Amino acid sequence: MYYFILLITLLSAELLYFRLADNFNIIDKPNERSSHTRITLRGGGIVFPVGILIYFFSNGFEYLWFVSGLLLIAGVSFVDDIRGVSQKKRLLFHMTAMLLLFYQWELFSLSWYYLFLVLIFCIGIINAYNFMDGINGITGGYSLAVIGMFWYIDRYVVSFIDPGLLYVTGLSLLVFNFFNFRKKAKCFAGDVGSVSMAFVILFILGKLILRTQDLSYMILLVVYGIDSLLTIVHRIILRENIFEAHRKHAYQLLANELKWPHTYVATIYMVLQILIFVGYEWLHEWRFYYLMGVVLTLSFIYCGLIGKYGKLHCNH
Repeated sequence: MYYFILLITLLSAELLYFRLADNFNIIDKPNERSSHTRITLRGGGIVFPVGILIYFFSNGFEYLWFVSGLLLIAGVSFVDDIRGVSQKKRLLFHMTAMLLLFYQWELFSLSWYYLFLVLIFCIGIINAYNFMDGINGITGGYSLAVIGMFWYIDRYVVSFIDPGLLYVTGLSLLVFNFFNFRKKAKCFAGDVGSVSMAFVILFILGKLILRTQDLSYMILLVVYGIDSLLTIVHRIILRENIFEAHRKHAYQLLANELKWPHTYVATIYMVLQILIFVGYEWLHEWRFYYLMGVVLTLSFIYCGLIGKYGKLHCNH
């Protein structure tokens, strides 16, 4: 009953935000770099930090420093959705939020250079997750798949986090997907949604890795990771500004150039990540070899797509 009430509360909060976004003209206008053609409400992903806040207040203020960092990074992202924030200010907020997360993870016993490397790596993950938010359903669908895998690990492999956090995050994703995982989306996640969800998933993944001392669990983000990393490499080779909007991700190629429906592409990313995880659990004794094999296979697929269909984009 508690989770049903929570679901209704999150749904009501999302609908209330739609009214506010409509009144204050918080919208996303398509341009030549967009994967969309309709003006759509932006910031629907605000339901993610709202869900975490509800969890926080109803569970004895659990994970205080994580929630503080989430509110900080969600706040600056929401402002960025409305009127824009400079890259320097945004980076400062991201770094501060990550330091709060480090405190929650109890990492400050490490040497400063390890902390610096982890900081750069984590900020890279957050920004990569944000860059991947470009078509209907991909952020909500992929994130729901990842949260489902976390739930399986916590329940059947090793207990590493309060399952209530997973349930609340999953419910907020269900609410968002109801409005976004469709041909004509009612709303987009916005930076407040994609960055917040990246922060939440990063926190949970960090808890898992610290609990198990097993870095191979990075495989839970491998589909997003390979697409993001190789796209950055590709753009560097082309001497492009990697921080500017573009249409060179594999999912953008499938959706924009090959005209595959957004929901199909999002489903492919979800299913592919789940299947990779199933193989990982099945071959866990050889997990690092499996991880390397998956990385190589996904890299070949990406390069094959770019090699065969990338010119379609260049001709536009």
